[in-house]
Amino acid sequence: MPSPDREPLEAIVLVGGQGTRLRPLTLSAPKPLLPTAGVPFLSHLLARAAAGGVTHVVLATCYKAEMFSEVFGDGSAFGLSMSYVTEDEPLDTGGGIRNAARSLRGTQGSDPVVVMNCDILSGHDLGAQLDLHVKSEAAVTLHLVEVPDPSRFGCVPTDDSGRVTAFLEKTPNPVTNRINAGCYVFRRDVIASIPLGRRVSVERETFPGLIAAGELVMGYPESAYWLDVGTPQAFVRGSCDLVLGRLPGPAVPQQGHTAQRLLLENATVADDAQVTGGTTVGAGASVQSGAIVTGSVIFDGAQVGQGAVVRDSILGRGAVIEAGAVVDDAVIGDGAVIGAGNELGHGIRIWPGTRLEPTSVRFSSDI
Repeated sequence: MPSPDREPLEAIVLVGGQGTRLRPLTLSAPKPLLPTAGVPFLSHLLARAAAGGVTHVVLATCYKAEMFSEVFGDGSAFGLSMSYVTEDEPLDTGGGIRNAARSLRGTQGSDPVVVMNCDILSGHDLGAQLDLHVKSEAAVTLHLVEVPDPSRFGCVPTDDSGRVTAFLEKTPNPVTNRINAGCYVFRRDVIASIPLGRRVSVERETFPGLIAAGELVMGYPESAYWLDVGTPQAFVRGSCDLVLGRLPGPAVPQQGHTAQRLLLENATVADDAQVTGGTTVGAGASVQSGAIVTGSVIFDGAQVGQGAVVRDSILGRGAVIEAGAVVDDAVIGDGAVIGAGNELGHGIRIWPGTRLEPTSVRFSSDI
């Protein structure tokens, strides 16, 4: 039986970033609240945390902090209790963890505390990571994944026992393709040792410091689904993978969900339109006759006109793609209007409220 002051399992979720890589979508809402496979992105992480045994979550907020409690309330919809801690000034990863720890309920130094980065979609086994952490009596246990290009992430070599021997943040010459996957299990007293009230990076200060001091930092490698959704292309892929079932998502709405698409409440799709590839069509959004939409995320109230083509793209809330326009690998901000005959692609981003008159931008000749 756990003692009365011990919460069965608590987690801190870092949601304070400004989501600059996803602008202009994050001008109106924080990245964790952007609609992803029909629900705010953070819903998928919270559902998986609850399934992994977490009972209490502390959200470490900063950017547009008030929006989180408006959306998630007390967390009961996920079977969780939820607390909110706001940073007056951005404190980076370690500073945010230390700041949020004041709302943890447990007081025992040996208590495990899960820390999750909100940029990540993952299907890894949190229970197995926790089990390794407890059995090894580690200071911290890091979820690790293998990627083709580790130079863009924190490179984490380990010895034969799984002990982390270094933490090399975004090194140009990685010594392993195993990287920090953004989910940690800390011992409670290790969090308490992080300096309070200043910017601290766990990647550049806390983890290297623990390793240098001889503390046991363990790596938990796993090959399950993992995706950093920080860029528009990855965000679209993550949403589509959830709809397509490549990553089982307990938070994905089932009403309106078929093998190839998800239609939310009052979304309309013409009978001869094609909506495939894991596309989500938001509440009240419409896809008109002859349009082709594949592998995309259509926010609430957006409109895809007759014969228009939308591929691998994000359409913001209330955006309008007029008849015959082509949008390919693009981000269209809230309320933007893309006139007929435009061709947008190659990662272009259109800011909210912009209006492109017909045939303003093309990559092919106007014939």
